[in-house]
Amino acid sequence: MLRVAVVGSGPSGVYTAEALTRQTSVPDVTVDVLDRLPCPYGLVRYGVAPDHEKIKSLQGSLRKVLEDPRVRFLGNVAVGPPPLTPRRLLGLYHAVVYCVGAAADRRLGVPGEELPGSFSATRFVSWYSAHPDEPPDGFALGARAAVVIGVGNVAVDVARVLARSAADLSGTDVPRAALRALADSRVTDIHMVGRRGPSQAKFTTKELRELGALSGTDVLVDEDELALDPGYADPSGLPSAARRNVEVLRAWAARPPAGHARRLHLRFFLRPLELAADGAGRVRAVRFARTGPDGRGGVTDTGGVEEIPAGLVLRSVGYQGVALPGLPFDARGTVVPNAGGRVLRDGRPSPGEYVAGWIKRGPTGVIGTNRPCAKETAAALIADAPALLTRALPADRLTGALLDPLTVLRAAGLRPVPWQGWLAIETAEAAWGRSLGRGTVKLPQWDELLTAAGAAPPPPDRAG
Repeated sequence: MLRVAVVGSGPSGVYTAEALTRQTSVPDVTVDVLDRLPCPYGLVRYGVAPDHEKIKSLQGSLRKVLEDPRVRFLGNVAVGPPPLTPRRLLGLYHAVVYCVGAAADRRLGVPGEELPGSFSATRFVSWYSAHPDEPPDGFALGARAAVVIGVGNVAVDVARVLARSAADLSGTDVPRAALRALADSRVTDIHMVGRRGPSQAKFTTKELRELGALSGTDVLVDEDELALDPGYADPSGLPSAARRNVEVLRAWAARPPAGHARRLHLRFFLRPLELAADGAGRVRAVRFARTGPDGRGGVTDTGGVEEIPAGLVLRSVGYQGVALPGLPFDARGTVVPNAGGRVLRDGRPSPGEYVAGWIKRGPTGVIGTNRPCAKETAAALIADAPALLTRALPADRLTGALLDPLTVLRAAGLRPVPWQGWLAIETAEAAWGRSLGRGTVKLPQWDELLTAAGAAPPPPDRAG
């Protein structure tokens, strides 16, 4: 029997488990899918916007993999710090695949970035997604104006959630505190700002069009600003996705505002220079340098400066991987060094250690991109299986039978949440939603999740 641990239960981790159990070269494979959180699905649960029910429904296909009798989910298991270092984990399995994603935000690198009122978009997403590391009361939306820096799909998501009414979101799984804060929001102007032009924006047309369907919100686009883009006048030569985006923006620029209470301003060719503070030391505005096309696919500063007042700034300029204690890490690429998924230590493959997903290739692609990435890693692992199976695993001294890793984890003081514990969390969230007159509503705090799962509370430094 080939025993494999997969660290991370998001799409890349589940797709890896799926690939390992579907292959036929090594027929007897078991996979334990470990996660630091007591809940599975990773960014599908804690990163997809609550009003994107179609994407969130992907949980159904991930669920089928985790319910496979050859696969076991073990939540509330943190890998990296003691007692479960990568070295100790590898001692329990023939192979370990790390699918831990890219958990940190890229920095703007400008003065004032850390001012109160300035947040990473990831924190805002975690807040309205009920991630237990983010305090439920972490955002009070008292500012009149907000600036979202970035023009990718995450930026579109946070801008859309800011612009949505609480009534629109009450039918989703947004946690109670976040829904209350959104209902009390005083934000009337949301500025989504990119340093390059509309033809280079990273949002998809589907996400962009959703902004135009927001009730009670005017979408405002400056045609003179759009016209700075060389592809704006004649988008026919652009790639299909960019062409569709430009066509949507052209249509919005041509229509007059309806005079709604909220306004969503889409801005381009502005590079952040500084976040300015008010007298109390909170962010009051973002200063931008005006940019223009440089003729080589990039932009250059044109000498102009513009200041956009804002009491709330959400930075959405990409993700980066985070070093896991005990694993090698390429700080420049923010990935674990690897060759086709095999972890490299000092330039050589480390027997039994693998990576898949963003920590393998960097934060690129969409959810579906993780499937072929996981298959490549699984194929490498299976090719190595004859050598991996020669590794001795812990066995009972009296009977010689292999020890169940779950027994070892519990003996080390960990309190894993099994699949039945997750099902208990699902039941508790459905009951909580019914008590509020809503559908399923997420439990946002560690103690609530672990109590629902029937597990011991986490140590204080993990309670978030």
